[in-house]
Amino acid sequence: MSIDWITVLAQIANFLVLVWLLKRFLYRPILDGIDAREAEISNRMGEAVEAKDKAAAVEAEYHEKLRALHVSQAEMSETIRKSAEDQRDALLADAAQQMQAERENWQAHLGDEAQKFTAELHRAGTETLLSLTRKALTDLADETLEERMAHHLAGELGSMGDDLKKAAGDATQATIVSHDALPAHVQDSLKAEVSALFPKAAVVFKTEPAQAPGLMLRLGGAQISWTLDSYIEGLESLMQDRLSTGAVSKVTADAL
Repeated sequence: MSIDWITVLAQIANFLVLVWLLKRFLYRPILDGIDAREAEISNRMGEAVEAKDKAAAVEAEYHEKLRALHVSQAEMSETIRKSAEDQRDALLADAAQQMQAERENWQAHLGDEAQKFTAELHRAGTETLLSLTRKALTDLADETLEERMAHHLAGELGSMGDDLKKAAGDATQATIVSHDALPAHVQDSLKAEVSALFPKAAVVFKTEPAQAPGLMLRLGGAQISWTLDSYIEGLESLMQDRLSTGAVSKVTADAL
């Protein structure tokens, strides 16, 4: 069997032309389409990766903001708690100071009331004591209290002569004031004592119902009183001194 080389060559040529045509008009567009599709897919994958990265960044930013918000809320809560505690402490301190001030005021008020009550008690006791003394003098000695004071004044004038002369100066009148009118013999006794010290002074006797029972001698710029008030004040002062001394002793004993 002989080979027709012309036919073989023609078929090879036809095959080559077919291959070229397929490559030129079929394979190339398909390959280009595939390449374009791969490129598009690659681009979309890149965009997807980029979108994923952006989403991850956004998510991380969100979580960071959320964490910061929690931290801020915690700090705000702590700040509010501390502020509330500070306000509570301030209110408690103010309340304690107010209570202390009210307690001190109340104690001071009680102290004042106690002093007033003690003063009234002293006064009442003193007046009662002097009233009993006056009654005792009247009942036992059969003399009034002013008469006893007059006798006492007559006996004391001599010892006070120098001081009276200095205070009285050139007095020309001696006035003896009493609550009730003095008996004649008492007036004579007093007049004699005053005249012995001040011969040129006229002795005048007056009564003053508003004056406490007792005697008052006015001689120029000098004035001497022997009245219930003076005795009461002296006795009250003595009682207060004794009570104060007792209180100090008690405080000292408590301190020890």
